[in-house]
Amino acid sequence: MAKYLVIVESPAKAKTIKKFLGSSYKVEASNGHVRDLPKSQLGIDMEKDFEPKYITIRGKGELLAKLRKEAKKADKVFLATDPDREGEAISWHLCTALKLDEKTTSRITFNEITKNAVRKSIKEARHIDMDLVDAQQARRTLDRIVGYQISPLLWKKVRKGLSAGRVQSVTLRLICDREEEIQNFIPEEYWTIDGHFFAKESKVKIESKFYGSKKEKINITSSEQAEKILQDLEKEKFHIADIRKGERIRNTLPPFITSTLQQEASKQLGFSTQKSMRIAQQLYEGVDVAGFGSVGLITYIRTDSIRISEDAEKEVKTYISEQFGKQFINTDPPKDRKKGKMQDAHEAIRPTSLIHEPAKIKGSLSRDQYRLYDLIWKRFVASRMAPAKYETHSVQIHGGEYRFNASGSTLVFEGFLAVLDQKEEKEPAHDLGKLKKDQKVDPISITGNQHFTQPPARYTEAALVKTLEENGVGRPSTYAPTITTILQRGYVTKEEKNLYPTELGEIVNDIMVNYFKDIVDVDFTAQLEERLDRVEEGDLPWKTVLREFHPAFQEALEVAEKEIGEIQIEDEVTDILCEKCGLNMVVKFGRYGKFLACPGFPECRNAKPLYEEIDAPCPTCGGKVFIKKTKKGRTFYGCEHNPECGFMSWNLPTNKKCPKCGDILVEKGRRNKKIACNNTKCDYVEDTAIEK
Repeated sequence: MAKYLVIVESPAKAKTIKKFLGSSYKVEASNGHVRDLPKSQLGIDMEKDFEPKYITIRGKGELLAKLRKEAKKADKVFLATDPDREGEAISWHLCTALKLDEKTTSRITFNEITKNAVRKSIKEARHIDMDLVDAQQARRTLDRIVGYQISPLLWKKVRKGLSAGRVQSVTLRLICDREEEIQNFIPEEYWTIDGHFFAKESKVKIESKFYGSKKEKINITSSEQAEKILQDLEKEKFHIADIRKGERIRNTLPPFITSTLQQEASKQLGFSTQKSMRIAQQLYEGVDVAGFGSVGLITYIRTDSIRISEDAEKEVKTYISEQFGKQFINTDPPKDRKKGKMQDAHEAIRPTSLIHEPAKIKGSLSRDQYRLYDLIWKRFVASRMAPAKYETHSVQIHGGEYRFNASGSTLVFEGFLAVLDQKEEKEPAHDLGKLKKDQKVDPISITGNQHFTQPPARYTEAALVKTLEENGVGRPSTYAPTITTILQRGYVTKEEKNLYPTELGEIVNDIMVNYFKDIVDVDFTAQLEERLDRVEEGDLPWKTVLREFHPAFQEALEVAEKEIGEIQIEDEVTDILCEKCGLNMVVKFGRYGKFLACPGFPECRNAKPLYEEIDAPCPTCGGKVFIKKTKKGRTFYGCEHNPECGFMSWNLPTNKKCPKCGDILVEKGRRNKKIACNNTKCDYVEDTAIEK
């Protein structure tokens, strides 16, 4: 009969751990949190110094009864939830809900689910770390106050079912600000000149870029300037003025942390942040591997440390030496260069054992599990491999007073690229090493190319995670759920990996910016994160953070309550009659924007799309142009004769033509509106600003 009870979060984790412990141990799963703040109310007693009111989560009563029964039979209970503040809080809630005796209850943690790690944790059992618990309580309480007190205002202003959040609202603002930046962007013209030369003596073709004069760089900003330079170059003879040989070192990358894993999985595999974390969790908790049973393949997935254990260091260097040779071992592996005190509780994300090579266990993994595991495995091995080395050549070509530059590199030592297999880095560029100084070269072609500066790119999930991390907004565990929330709320839509704010998202963001500047301020949020980290480190009482935050927030809330409460949003009555009951239909606001509905609801449930006409004809066929929505909620302007007429625009068209190129003029921007040309290669903007 089992003497000891081990409680973990998930059945998959329980299955993996069971095989490492003898018959004296029974392993049960709590299926996540067992207690939380109530959904139907704020759940925080403001008059009692922000005391949270925890209740048993609905549906967990039977499970808790079972766990209590098992706990009573056990001589000792081990709480083995995840090794972070969330896991620590789950253990604390279990201890309270099961009415466990602290003297016979132990907290155990392990960074990887392996035999050695689990057994070692039993020997090193400790008490629950209340600093970690308090850090989780502080974040949970703070987020509850922000979310539950701002959300009702959004219901009054826009519609029910909306929400705001401490990290969520900052993330939405970043996306909206980027969209505004794109809309306000004015392209600037510039030119480049490409020179293709041939050195007869060395039989080398040279691809080069125009630099300027012999002494300084020349920026070409117009076709007239480019044409004059091209005419001058036609008269010149060219030679190699300078050639330099050098070496370039490309250093390896550190093993993954949570944010970099999400970024690379997005770039290389096309995974959303949510999908990356879900699959990584499966690999961490355990997968059935042929010949081994349930195996935890990677270490804990929520971390911002690139540190690895001494055992892992020895194992990977032995592997590299045996597979590639000692010269491939890096004697100076990557070091963390983050500013300030990093959270070093966990190791980097790495394989638990290099025995389980991706190719060998591919048959035991799903396609997505294999692809993510392969990414993690290769990144870890590469992190301990020597840098790649290139032989480089820099060449100057002179013609009269003008100068062209050419450069090339050849890979001479693969280093870590032997594992990461980045083929574009292995291919040699130009064979410029054969060239000699003062050697004559003949022009094959010299061509001018017109370009226009491009607006900043819209955020992808990978780029957004990187920005959040760089600005100290949120923590590794919050990135995926935050992005998922703003997508599910309809504030943001994703098209071809790019994130666009919807009309609904921009309305919510405007309210937050106007009434709750601190909540959506990146710097303020980052400073608050640092305060919360101090709670985790035991340097600051958790309720102190709330006491400091709440007065200013309460003041902003009262102002918003007063001003937003005075706004009455009446349904706009149209002259369109309901086909079912004859009443004039009204304009309603739904998840994807405005639509027509019968005011006789619920007796009459007739509703249909609303296509608002703009005050400008279709520039292609002269028909009406309507405001429409994509399936994902993004606004666009399309012709009534679609699909016969293919006109559409993301910006509001006007009835004016561009005096410079003849294309239509459109209205761009939300806060700083302007009339500009629809042609991305035209920089025309009307001098007259649009009144707000």
